[in-house]
This record gives sequence, C-alpha cells and structure tokens, in this order.
Amino acid sequence: MKVMIRKNAKGEASVYAPKKDLEEPIVSMTNPAMWGGVVTLANGWQLELPAMDADTRLPITVDARHINRE
Repeated sequence: MKVMIRKNAKGEASVYAPKKDLEEPIVSMTNPAMWGGVVTLANGWQLELPAMDADTRLPITVDARHINRE
C-alpha cells in the first residue's frame, strides 16, 4: 500500500493513506529510526516500512505492508 509519511509542525510523524483517505499519527515504532521496522498508528494499524537511511527527508511516499488486517 502506498502511504505518505510526514511530520507536522511539532515534529510528530504521521501516515497518510490516500486510497483510504486516512491520516493517523504514529504512536510507536520498533526501530528508533522508523525505517525497516513496524510502526503502529493511533487507529491500531501496523505497517511494515521499507529499510531506508535514518536521515531520509520527509515527506516521502513509500510502499508499506499492512500487517494486521482484520
């Protein structure tokens, strides 16, 4: 699933899924740098993000895998 990851003015990361018209903040990450790990969104979704450099600039669109589909 294509998602956009961006930061707001406070520096908090969020994920926007255009096909779902959904934007949710990231509440936890398995990797401190976010990339190459799993992030959990405020709505409970878990997304596996691709491995990228820790200093990757945001906003960026990436292919993420939704791992807890119900």
